[in-house]
Amino acid sequence: MRIVSISEDKNIEKRISITPEIAKKFLASGFEITLQENYGEHLGFKDNIYKDLGVKILQDEKLIFDGGDIITQVGLPSQEKLSHIKENQILVGSLNPYANNNLIKDLLKRKINLFSLELLPRITRAQSMDILSSQANLAGYKAVIESFANFEKAIPMMMTAAGTVPAAKVLVVGAGVAGLQAIATAKRMGAIVFATDVRMASKEQVESLGGKFLVVEGSENMETEGGYAKETSEDFKKKQEKLLEETLKKIDIVICTALIPGKKAPVIIHDKMIDKMQSGTIIYDLAAVQGGNTALTKVDEIIEKNGVKIMGERNILNKLPVSASSLFAKNIFNFVMNLYDDKDKKININLKDEIIEKTLIK
Repeated sequence: MRIVSISEDKNIEKRISITPEIAKKFLASGFEITLQENYGEHLGFKDNIYKDLGVKILQDEKLIFDGGDIITQVGLPSQEKLSHIKENQILVGSLNPYANNNLIKDLLKRKINLFSLELLPRITRAQSMDILSSQANLAGYKAVIESFANFEKAIPMMMTAAGTVPAAKVLVVGAGVAGLQAIATAKRMGAIVFATDVRMASKEQVESLGGKFLVVEGSENMETEGGYAKETSEDFKKKQEKLLEETLKKIDIVICTALIPGKKAPVIIHDKMIDKMQSGTIIYDLAAVQGGNTALTKVDEIIEKNGVKIMGERNILNKLPVSASSLFAKNIFNFVMNLYDDKDKKININLKDEIIEKTLIK
C-alpha cells in the first residue's frame, strides 16, 4: 500500500500530515511513502531526513498522486491539484465538507473515497484519531498566550512595596477542548478565570481546573448525543446576554471558543456589551473563521472599539506548526491503521465500523 502527500499552500497552512516520526511508523507497518520535494523543510524536516528513513521524494504533484493508494493532507487541496486524483483513491484529512461543498460533490462524482476527520464520532475508540481535540488543545493554549502578549498589564497578582497589582480576570466563552485548555493555561499564569457554556456537563470540568462556572438562570443541558453544543432557545440567549453583559464589565481578557459543527458560529458578545467593557480589554475569538462569537470579529484583523481590542486569526495553529503537525500526523496514522486490514494487506472500508461510517463523506 502506498501513502502519498503533497505540500499544503503555506500561505494559509503550515501544518503537514506526515512527520518523520509518523513516516517511520508507516514504513515499519509495510507501507510505501512518497512526499513532495521540500515537504517539511519549513518545519525543519529536510528531505534528507525523510530519504534516510526510506521515503521517496518527488517534485511533480501529478506523479505523486498517480502512485498513491491513500492521500493524506491537512486541508482540501485546490481544484487544480484535485484534478490529479483518480477514481477509487482515498483522500484523508480535515476536508471541511460544509465550506468545500462544491469541490466535495465533484470528487464524489469521480468516485473518490473521502474521509474527513472532523466528522469523527465522540467515542472512546476514536480518541487517538480526534483531530478536533488534538488541535483545539493547542489553539486554546495559544489563544491565551496571544491575548496576554497584547494585554498591557501584568497577569498574576503582584504584591510590592509600592503597592499591589491585581490579577487579571479572564472569561472563557465555551468550555469544550479549546476552552478547557484556555482555562488551565490562564490559571497557570496567575489569572482569575471565569467560564460559561451551554452544556451543564462542563461545570464540573471548569471547576476542576480552578475556574468559576457562570450558570445561566434556569439553564438546561444543551448538548447533543455526540457531545457537541447545540443551538439554544431565544429565552436562553436573552438570559445568557444579561449575565454576560454584567460579567464583561469587570473582565480584562475574553477567550471565545463557542462553535456549532457545520454552522455559523453563534454571536454571543454583542455591540452593546463591548460598549460597556473596560478600555484595554482583549477579546480573542477562536471562532473567527466561522463568523466569530462577537459582532465585530474580522478574520486576521485587530478591531478596536472604545479601547477594546478584538482579535481573530484564520489559523492560529500556524503559530505552533511543529507541535500541531506532530499531533495531527499521529491522528492520521491511527485513522489509516484502522482502515487497513493487516491480515489481507489492503484497505477495508467497513461501513459497520462507526468510525469509518461517520467520517466517509457520501
